[in-house]
Order: sequence, then C-alpha cells, then structure tokens
Amino acid sequence: MSQRTATVTRNTRETQISVTVDLDGQGRYDVKTGIGFLDHMLDQLSRHSLIDLTVRAEGDLHIDFHHTTEDSGIAIGEAVAKALGDRRGITRYAHAYIPMDETLTRVSLDLSNRPYLIWKVNFTRDKLGQMDTELFKEWFQAFAQAAGVTLHVENLYGENNHHIVESCYKGLARALRQAIEIDPRAAGAVPSTKGVLGGSL
Repeated sequence: MSQRTATVTRNTRETQISVTVDLDGQGRYDVKTGIGFLDHMLDQLSRHSLIDLTVRAEGDLHIDFHHTTEDSGIAIGEAVAKALGDRRGITRYAHAYIPMDETLTRVSLDLSNRPYLIWKVNFTRDKLGQMDTELFKEWFQAFAQAAGVTLHVENLYGENNHHIVESCYKGLARALRQAIEIDPRAAGAVPSTKGVLGGSL
C-alpha cells in the first residue's frame, strides 16, 4: 500500500476544495470543479502522471473562474508536496516533450522545494469552452508555488489552442511521473548536496 498519499482541504470565502492524491497510483481520477475544461485538463494530469487524483471544488463561479482555477492549483500542489514529504529518494529532475498534432510543448521541472514558474505559452483565443485562457498560467503558477516546483513550460510551436494547453498539462504530468519516482540507487537519500531541499541555492 502506498505511503505517499495526502489529503488537503482549502476553505475560503471564495472556494471550498478537497484534494486527495496518491503518488504511486494508477492514474485514476475523479475530478469535479464545476469548470468543464479544467476538469478535462486535471483528468489528463492524473492519467498521464499515474497520480491518483480526487478533486471536489465549489467556488464563486457566478463571478468568474479565477478563484476556483487558482485555488485548485494551490490545493493540488499542497497535496503533492505533503505526499512527497522530505522528498527523500526521488529522481527530482525531469522533462517531457509532448507533441499534439501541429503542437509541441516542452516541460522541465525540478522538485526542489524552491517554487518558480517560467511560462512561455501564448494563446490566440480568449476562451476555451467557457474558460479564460489567461487562467491557465494562474493554475500553473499556483501549483508550482504550493508544490515547491521549479517549473518551466514552453510551447515551442502550435496553432490549435486546445492542443497547446493540453500539451502543457500532459507535459507536466509526464515530467512529474518521472521526477516523483523513487530512484533505487539513491538509497533513501535527499537528492541534494545540502541534505535538504528548499531554501536558497
């Protein structure tokens, strides 16, 4: 039975969110945020990372999707960080190139416990479904901050906005899948010469 599991609840005046993750899962997902396109992306994140993911979110969607999008990123990031613990024995670094038809996206990450986002992704549409495309950066920023991930997301080229954003989530998924893996050669060591992850270089 996996020990790398965590549940996080986040309740504010704007959102009420519960997230459960199992880092050693099979990519099973049960996601309900009230935002159809975001659900689709989080399903992809779970399926391609093999992280089991359950999300229940209720937010102030009558205003807009911003708070629910951002807070879901925070809650999922917090759950991943909690499940990683002191990050002992993990592979730590990973990257993925994801092609989707005419689109190619590169995602590189370091589970450093030093959050940072580089986002080089542009959209030519304001919305996908009912979701504002500007909110995808907000989700990735929130996730990176809460999970303690140095995260670089670059769309190298592409035309279809759906393909572009989906390749970003799939790239994050595939890179996470590799980075969270336990390295059998690491003998349970924290993957840093400092002996601890986080803080300054």
